[in-house]
Amino acid sequence: MTRVKRGVIANKRRKSLLKAAKGFRWGRKSKERSAHDALIHAWSHAYTGRKLKKRDNRRLWQQRVGAAARENNLSYSKLVNFLHKKKIELNRKVLSEIADKYPSIFTEIMKVASSDIQKSTL
Repeated sequence: MTRVKRGVIANKRRKSLLKAAKGFRWGRKSKERSAHDALIHAWSHAYTGRKLKKRDNRRLWQQRVGAAARENNLSYSKLVNFLHKKKIELNRKVLSEIADKYPSIFTEIMKVASSDIQKSTL
């Protein structure tokens, strides 16, 4: 019977696991089991963090648009409502960029959005 050398895949798996744990402190960077446990936790937190980042960015965009709208004497909710009624399909990210970098253009967008509708509601 011929000799079979084993462990290529297992060694590769262990090596990649320890490579992913690079930068961890104490035994978690060098011991397999500790590294594996630490990586399981780290990856779960990273997954959650990617979801939270989207939530945080949307809140930031809403605050920026709301602040710019209040400078022009209009609340955030009314501005979004007017944009929806006028079928101006700018999302919150784009609106916050415009409000931050081009305030004069944002003011024009607000005027267009609230022009006819404000007259009819008053």
